[in-house]
Amino acid sequence: MTDLSKYRNIGIFAHVDAGKTTTTERILKLTGKIHRLGEVHDGASTMDFMDQEAERGITIQSAATTCFWKDHRFNVIDTPGHVDFTVEVYRSLKVLDGGIGVFCGSGGVEPQSETNWRYANESEVARLIFVNKLDRMGADFFRVVGQVKRVLGANPLVMTLPIGREDEFVGVVDVLNNQAFVWDDSGLPENFEIKEIPADMVDQVAEYREALIETALEADEDLLMEYLEEGTEPSIEQLKACIRKGTRDLMFFPTFCGSAFKNKGMQLILDAVVDYLPSPTEVDPQPLTDPETGEETGEVATVSIDEPLRALAFKIMDDRFGALTFIRVYSGKLKKGDTVLNSATGKTERIGRMVEMHANDRNEIDYAQAGDIIAVVGMKNVQTGHTLCDPKHECTLEPMIFPEPVISIAVTPKDKGASEKLGIALGKMVAEDPSFQVETDQETGDTILKGMGELHLDIKVDILKRTFGVELTVGAPQVAYRETITMPIEDQYTHKKQSGGSGQFGKIDYRIRPGEPGSGFKFESTVVGGNVPKEFWPAVEKGFASMMETGPLAGFPVLDVEVELFDGSYHAVDSSAIAFEIAAKGAFRQSMPKAKPQLLEPIMKVDVFTPEDHVGDVIGDLNRRRGMIKDQEAGLTGVRIKGDVPLAEMFGYIGHLRTMTSGRGQFSMEFSHYAPCPNNVAEQVIADAKAKDAAKK
Repeated sequence: MTDLSKYRNIGIFAHVDAGKTTTTERILKLTGKIHRLGEVHDGASTMDFMDQEAERGITIQSAATTCFWKDHRFNVIDTPGHVDFTVEVYRSLKVLDGGIGVFCGSGGVEPQSETNWRYANESEVARLIFVNKLDRMGADFFRVVGQVKRVLGANPLVMTLPIGREDEFVGVVDVLNNQAFVWDDSGLPENFEIKEIPADMVDQVAEYREALIETALEADEDLLMEYLEEGTEPSIEQLKACIRKGTRDLMFFPTFCGSAFKNKGMQLILDAVVDYLPSPTEVDPQPLTDPETGEETGEVATVSIDEPLRALAFKIMDDRFGALTFIRVYSGKLKKGDTVLNSATGKTERIGRMVEMHANDRNEIDYAQAGDIIAVVGMKNVQTGHTLCDPKHECTLEPMIFPEPVISIAVTPKDKGASEKLGIALGKMVAEDPSFQVETDQETGDTILKGMGELHLDIKVDILKRTFGVELTVGAPQVAYRETITMPIEDQYTHKKQSGGSGQFGKIDYRIRPGEPGSGFKFESTVVGGNVPKEFWPAVEKGFASMMETGPLAGFPVLDVEVELFDGSYHAVDSSAIAFEIAAKGAFRQSMPKAKPQLLEPIMKVDVFTPEDHVGDVIGDLNRRRGMIKDQEAGLTGVRIKGDVPLAEMFGYIGHLRTMTSGRGQFSMEFSHYAPCPNNVAEQVIADAKAKDAAKK
């Protein structure tokens, strides 16, 4: 199929538990893609195919599928709702043309739906709104519509109204066509009748229809003037064209209601995807960027099969057949056996097997074109965000930017076999998830896993155990402390060793003083008159520098110290470079404890986003964590608080923040600088370090 106007690339996104996966499941059933419904609460849904997803009843990674409705091809991506996996939502929105924002009829606009809405605004993705779960206790369609206006600052265009409330919810009124759709109790989506609008709703429907027409016509000034001046109501087709244009331009968001679980109201959403969401050719084409600077070049990837190939790899998934690289083709064609250029690495790769995804199943295909979302099996050097293009027309699409991890844990394999498996497994997992990072702690030798939150790392450890069979010991998060000195000192040290034959001799007079913060270790020699020959100065510097790795207080590396060698003496026979190096090491051990050493701790630059009604709680909590508030900035949906907080106080913070802000708070942090530890903290850290040393011995 090559008619691009009949493609719809859509994503389903929402807060945890608003019913995204169930909505996707109903779309698949209605379009004939599956014949038996799987339920999330039974751990049997099509799209949540990972063991961890089935057990927890949540979506962890986005899953893609393709289905057909009224001669239109839908590429659908079901995304996670949990804040720890927002990277999945972000990268899905990056390659989609439209979306369905699902809101719970009783929960309304929840924190993660705010975040996802913000991502969708940034990506300029046209959206429909589906208010789900209207059969639940406490569900209120009109309250949710009000929240969409107030909390998201969006303009919902009400297209359907609910008939009945909570357990009496039986169907919906199509406001545009003045029809009532009423389902029976069989639970089958196709068992509905089209009826007259219930008598008690006629006035309400007329009021909403008038508002719908006025809002829709804002997209076409001529029709609006005609309607206002002459009272001429446009035809249904004209109204649909206006709604389509307004939706594409993000002027408003067509809003539907129903119950995915009870199969009520779903057909109207599928019709709306066809009628109102844009095809790949109707959205602004992706900009091309300069690979060196990242700046836009002014060119774009026009969506057309006649253009050179331009595609973006947006997700990598490890699979039983090898790595699956999900790609969105923006322009051109892709055939099995083609050679494509990866503009990020400068290397070419041959396209082997291409597949169309259906959750965890796949259909082999030989051909893909502009607008398609497919997966390629076995690509070697492609990473998330890389551009694949025609070797004769090199280009780079706008890359993806991922958030920095905010939490880390140390893990150690339980045995040597696990150690070998761990390296391979982590390599695959880092390629799959750019918000998950791994590094080795040079001081302890531990493997440090970094992620977006405790649940994120929890699931990573679970995948390592179950999927890759790596048994791990998981430690508490560690802080990298440092040491420095606070007082200058002048001292001398003599190294003398006589044991038959030539001996060792080196005497140094030196000054040690605190350096500027961030200056590291500095050495200078001001010896005059040759008391310490020049050839021995590097040995003295080397001796001091090697000792900076272990400080006098608790064995942490020493920062910001200046050493000046100003005098000394040597022996014509017994002096050597090694003798002066040993003298410098002895001098460090002798003098550093006298220079009032001090423990330093890493301070993090913390940026917290919170709704206005929780600002006081958040600031109070940061102060209790020894934080210094630097700045406060009010935005449309909340307040950003910026400050400096010691890393040691930030472990477990995400959990506290979510509790304080009813799950609506978010934060990011990055290293800022080292600062002196308060005495009570320093004493505890030094005591712990000594206890650890004693245990080793």
